Amino acid sequence: MSRTSMTSLQRIQTTLGHQEPDRVPLLLLFTIYGARELQVPIQEYCSRADYIVEGQYRLVEKFRSDCLFNFCYAATEIEAWGGSTIFREDGPPNAGPPIITDVAQIRSLQPPRIAEATGLQRVLEVTRGLAERNRGERLLIGVVIAPFSLPVLQLGFERYLNLMFEQPELLEQLLRVNEHFCIEWANAQIEAGAGAICFFNPLASTTMVAPDYYQRVGHPSTLRCLAQIKGATAIHLAAGRCMPIIDLLASTSASVLGVSAEEDLAVLKRLAAGRIALVGNLNGIEMRRWTPAEVEAQVKRAIAAAAPGGGFVLSDNHGEIPFQVPEEVLHNLADAVERWGTYPLEWLRDEP
Repeated sequence: MSRTSMTSLQRIQTTLGHQEPDRVPLLLLFTIYGARELQVPIQEYCSRADYIVEGQYRLVEKFRSDCLFNFCYAATEIEAWGGSTIFREDGPPNAGPPIITDVAQIRSLQPPRIAEATGLQRVLEVTRGLAERNRGERLLIGVVIAPFSLPVLQLGFERYLNLMFEQPELLEQLLRVNEHFCIEWANAQIEAGAGAICFFNPLASTTMVAPDYYQRVGHPSTLRCLAQIKGATAIHLAAGRCMPIIDLLASTSASVLGVSAEEDLAVLKRLAAGRIALVGNLNGIEMRRWTPAEVEAQVKRAIAAAAPGGGFVLSDNHGEIPFQVPEEVLHNLADAVERWGTYPLEWLRDEP
């Protein structure tokens, strides 16, 4: 395949195959940012599939991103379980009160029916709309919250931590119910047209739990889910650290791992090389204040650390472009990737 003729999808496929494409792929993961583009309130934007489809398309074309994203806010999943969402005017929506107020409820908990969940049906409508408009040009990414991480929304953080260490058998029952839902929800998105599923698992990160606990409790759940998702998968830890468990994550069937700005990208690349591709690791929070010079420096740093040989996709490290990031920064990012990310990376030969 000629490097000069690559579509965005081909560019990503090549680098995930640990080969060098025409340039480093750029994934700008827009969630509520489309509301800013369409100049409508966030809650209104999130409630309409046509707005989300239009917002995604305007943004990827405007800022030259190599992917489309059907995800809008995490609480969409908890709505399906009977929960609620709290919307803000200038930031991501949050989940309302936990749906499980007494852990004894877990014993009779049943997964929601996707066909009866308004929010999930809206996501599938978005997915079909994006797939129809995309026609295979860009990677279309769907999202599921991992069964090991979903209890934060179901129970609240403190109650979940207590469950982990005080009632492990009940936790295992909750994980199994969540796995049933996760697998069904992932495959519904693939059937609707998603080309890959982001397995969003922040609780797996060593920022959140000890590596041995994840290996013993969380990782078996990850393996069970990924084995039954009928498409490509990526593991994302939402800016959490992964280095102590990178061998575990690289041993799964996932093709991609989202990595943190808090870890050494060059070391991660050496550990992951040829086993799992990396996506990251720009700091989205700091990005709000970046000057053009800082954008260029951050892009060059990441490319130098991880792009040689392929296997690297440049993105933010959390999985969402914050609402407050100026458009100028995103334009500068795309410019810098084209300037410094075009293969072969000959400029690296002159670097000290």
